[in-house]
Amino acid sequence: MSEIFFSTDPNFCPHCKHIPCVCNQLGAPKKQTEPVRVRFVRNAKGSGMTLVEKLPLHPQGKEDLLKKIKKSLGCGGTLKEGRLEIQGDKKTQTAALLEKEGYKVRCL
Repeated sequence: MSEIFFSTDPNFCPHCKHIPCVCNQLGAPKKQTEPVRVRFVRNAKGSGMTLVEKLPLHPQGKEDLLKKIKKSLGCGGTLKEGRLEIQGDKKTQTAALLEKEGYKVRCL
């Protein structure tokens, strides 16, 4: 029996290699090999957004974390291409929230 290593299914978890994710059921801790990157980027119209990249989470976990960040900061945001996009220059506040959640954070 071969192991699944890639899938186009959005419910596929790259950590536990199951559809749907069973990481919490297995009790396997998520290892963070590199820090989460938080940076601010201006777009063409002059307003900007804070990007959170390299999160070691399943897509559903990213959506839950984004919802928590948006609620605590009082701003909008979305999940695009596996990264969190938060409206406005909220780099320091976002980094503080992620550190409180237990992530290693690097601000760029």
